[in-house]
Amino acid sequence: MAFRKIDISELSFNPFDKIGKQWMLITCGNSDKYNTMTASWGQLGVLWNKNVLTCYIRPNRYTYEFIEKEECFTASFFGEEYRKALSFCGSHSGRDCNKAKETGLTSAEIDGCISFSEAELILVCRKLYSYDLQESGFLTNDGIPNQFFGSDPYHRAYISEIVGVYVKE
Repeated sequence: MAFRKIDISELSFNPFDKIGKQWMLITCGNSDKYNTMTASWGQLGVLWNKNVLTCYIRPNRYTYEFIEKEECFTASFFGEEYRKALSFCGSHSGRDCNKAKETGLTSAEIDGCISFSEAELILVCRKLYSYDLQESGFLTNDGIPNQFFGSDPYHRAYISEIVGVYVKE
């Protein structure tokens, strides 16, 4: 499938729907070895005069190993017909299976990063800054740590410059 590079100013969507309801695949690695995971947490905005995406990855996720090593990753968005594939990618580990093979997604290289031919929108992101979430950082007492973490490790946040925006032709 062919993609066309566009200027980020051409984007028009609700980020709360795009990330929180439609989900995205965070993919990192190279054509020889990569992993992808479904994410429904993230932010889009401007920081340090750069257009950025912030994503969150737990250190026990297989994708964490890849994103720690690489300079760039992709955030890919799909049509509703790929909901089952995204659900699979969020509930299975790439340590145990080949997610692309299991879901029928076709890996594709774009700007030296891995994404998928079936995506409708691809953001190519270059990592700028990372930090670890921690319980001591919560400023409210509304149960977020217990509700979202329990015995799971806290996420590492990656603030990343959006260096390429691609839409399906």
